[in-house]
Amino acid sequence: MAENKAGKIKLTSCFVAIGLILTVVAVSTDHWAFLRPRLEKSNTTCEEAHFGLWRLCTRSTFMTTVDPDGGGCGITNFPGEYNCTYFKHFTSGDEAEVFQITTQKEYSISAAAIAIISVGFMILGTFCTLLSFSKKLDYFLKPAGMFFIFSGLCIIISVEVMRQSVKRMIDSKETIWIQYEYSWSFACACAAFVILFLGGITLLLISLPRMPQNPWETCMDAPPEH
Repeated sequence: MAENKAGKIKLTSCFVAIGLILTVVAVSTDHWAFLRPRLEKSNTTCEEAHFGLWRLCTRSTFMTTVDPDGGGCGITNFPGEYNCTYFKHFTSGDEAEVFQITTQKEYSISAAAIAIISVGFMILGTFCTLLSFSKKLDYFLKPAGMFFIFSGLCIIISVEVMRQSVKRMIDSKETIWIQYEYSWSFACACAAFVILFLGGITLLLISLPRMPQNPWETCMDAPPEH
């Protein structure tokens, strides 16, 4: 492996490593979206929530004022602690039964399953990249690039499924939440898609054979780089 090419691979690998970290953070945390209800009067409790791929966390806080536009909670005086519960379809107990409808079971399972597939592709890509370094075999870069691209595509599909889940929850008449905003776990997933996708394409380009230096030189006639 040429020194110049090895440097490009190391730089790209460091770039992709950031995407790997962001993917793990997004999949394992519960801050994909925040949900807030509508309050009609002051001096009452407001039940806020945030959730991720695996569980939903709620918090009841006492509100002294109400949003004048009726868009959600006002000023919090006595913030409470979040009570986090795994979705019922991910646990054998009944403690998450109240969230069965509000989290849109099909969307939640689909988003989680696609995210796991993304992590699987990410692991395979990392394994191929390490082999290309340890064994100095350039042809492992092509599958590594493809795996990272597939991982990025899977995580962005999971993001879209989660976005549809949030929309369904807000539009449903069986939920109390009318206001939402995407949080840092959601942003990590979006950033991971961009990094993994671009990193995978870069590895594919690096793995391509060197272009001929002369007009009469074909790719097959080009001298090896080793």
